[in-house]
Amino acid sequence: MGWNDQIEWWRHAAIYQVYVRSFADGDGDGVGDLPGITARLPYLRDLGVDALWITPFYTSPQNDHGYDVADYCDVDPLFGSLSDADALLDRAHELGLKVIVDLVPNHTSDAHEWFRAALAAGPGSPERERYLFREGRGEGGAEPPNNWDSVFGGPAWTRVEDGQWYLHLFDSTQPDLNWRHPEVAEMFEDVLTFWLDRGVDGFRVDVAHGLFKEESLRDQLVDEDRPATQLPSAMVERRLRDEPMWDQPEVHDVYRRWRQILDKYDGDRMDVAEAWTQTPESLARFVRPDEMHQSFNFAWLLADWSALAFAEVITGTLAALEPVGATPTWVLSNHDVIRHVTRYGGGAQGLARARAATLAMLALPGSSYLYQGEELGLEQADVHPDHRQDPSWFRTGEEGRDGCRVPMPWGGQEPPFEFGPGSAQPWIPQPAEWADRTVEAQAGDPGSTLSFYREALRVRRTFATSAGDHVEVIPQGGDVLMFRRGPVTVVLNCGTEPAALPAGDVLMASGPLEGQLPPDTAAWIG
Repeated sequence: MGWNDQIEWWRHAAIYQVYVRSFADGDGDGVGDLPGITARLPYLRDLGVDALWITPFYTSPQNDHGYDVADYCDVDPLFGSLSDADALLDRAHELGLKVIVDLVPNHTSDAHEWFRAALAAGPGSPERERYLFREGRGEGGAEPPNNWDSVFGGPAWTRVEDGQWYLHLFDSTQPDLNWRHPEVAEMFEDVLTFWLDRGVDGFRVDVAHGLFKEESLRDQLVDEDRPATQLPSAMVERRLRDEPMWDQPEVHDVYRRWRQILDKYDGDRMDVAEAWTQTPESLARFVRPDEMHQSFNFAWLLADWSALAFAEVITGTLAALEPVGATPTWVLSNHDVIRHVTRYGGGAQGLARARAATLAMLALPGSSYLYQGEELGLEQADVHPDHRQDPSWFRTGEEGRDGCRVPMPWGGQEPPFEFGPGSAQPWIPQPAEWADRTVEAQAGDPGSTLSFYREALRVRRTFATSAGDHVEVIPQGGDVLMFRRGPVTVVLNCGTEPAALPAGDVLMASGPLEGQLPPDTAAWIG
């Protein structure tokens, strides 16, 4: 049974995230690039995914590895050229793969022509109105305009030579745009059209819950000063954070306009929001029928290793999305979080749990987003301070995100594991112990994690679009999660003792069964 042509391709897709710097190096400079991706596209086809999402490859100073964009309609020479982007799109489509590109609308690089013009023009100028410049507080305006903190640590404001301050919710090289300025909306509508005309199939929208801030830019109230709020969905008291910088109602008008642009193109073009919201209800607002097609659902990623936690994520997610008719998304790892093998304890147990959680996730309705290298069972790498490049590391001294961004190991017995044609270590050095985790080492081993992913994705195709969207969680008590979706029953053992398997044929398992379901193992029963 293949895909149902009447169902949009993105509704039940397996989408593979390519972190462009770390996937494959085509020119031997130690940094991944577009030609490197193009050369490895047959690998993704053979893996069994439906689409790839590529992190930003636009012109950028690379202070935040491409999420600081200087030109949204060109390719940074580090990664290739516009013709390389066209070649990648053409080859992907030849192989039956869709391509989603990253869009960064909350902020630009400080090297963007708009921001350079704003600095040159001075206070009160039209150029500064495209960003959020304000006078400071205190004597001589020496204090930031409000108490907001950057996501990367420290104040969210930087002072310029003429005394004004500009807002940056991320790095100081990433000034936030003023989305109340009409030219900002116009620019991004042009950017959407530029890439849609070149053939991209969708957009992953970075910080989709940002864009608008409360117009007053008032101080953020700390949680201790706020009363607990009654949440209708859970009917329990929870202290919601005061966030005047996030999830403002005006943002939804932007996505309504974008939806109208996407709908003008054939091929079911789509967008997916990276929206970190505080409630399932606020997340669902991003995927109302006239707005975005999908939104990342980080609840599965954030859940503890617990049958109860996973069950609550499933029921809560589906309940929140049902009123707006949206299909869910599921994800366990990405370029911003610790790899889930490590989160689940690392080593053999962490890998077993990772495979089990992945199998349960892949059976759920909606799209599953996979992060490059998870199909190899990669753990979070220990990156020496000399090799760290994440701006959050430099601002806070905390671990940062480099450990999940170490380049892919493709083959050979030592670094750079055929990452590119050169023999030197790539931009972040790879651990020598990855020799048995390479694609080459795992490809011919039926018990490898790579073989497991290939088989799971193959079997998933037989029911992904035909099993329906209804999920029945079957109470088991204790540490076993069981749910049924159409003809498939999924059972996941989060406990320490073997559990009984339900009756039926085993379609797929994350590890050996031997008549029972061992701890840290999942199975699909048909």
